[in-house]
Amino acid sequence: MDSGWDAQKPLYEVKANLFKGLSHPVRVRVLELLCAQQEMSVSELLADTGLEASHLSQHLSVLRRHHLVVAERRGSLVFYRIAFPQVADFLRVARELLTEVLRQNQQQLMSSVELTDAPAAHSQ
Repeated sequence: MDSGWDAQKPLYEVKANLFKGLSHPVRVRVLELLCAQQEMSVSELLADTGLEASHLSQHLSVLRRHHLVVAERRGSLVFYRIAFPQVADFLRVARELLTEVLRQNQQQLMSSVELTDAPAAHSQ
């Protein structure tokens, strides 16, 4: 499967393919774990995610293919880490954006509830 990192493609297509690499909650969770720990073994990732080994392997493969993580074998263990520090920055900015969106949505909801609870004007 192509990772979408073709130099002949427009940048917006390459970006869209990057987002495909991030498009599963398990992959986002793995990246968050790796950002917090710097590096983790596959067994640590299995313990923290609760996934079966085959499922985790598939998700790690997607993350490698999209150049979001790198793997290093040390003896019988494989360790993963994020490929670029910008991955952690990207996740932080995404969290900040989502927090702001949720805050605005909550404000809009509260405003609509207040309007509904206001006494109706009597027409004469």
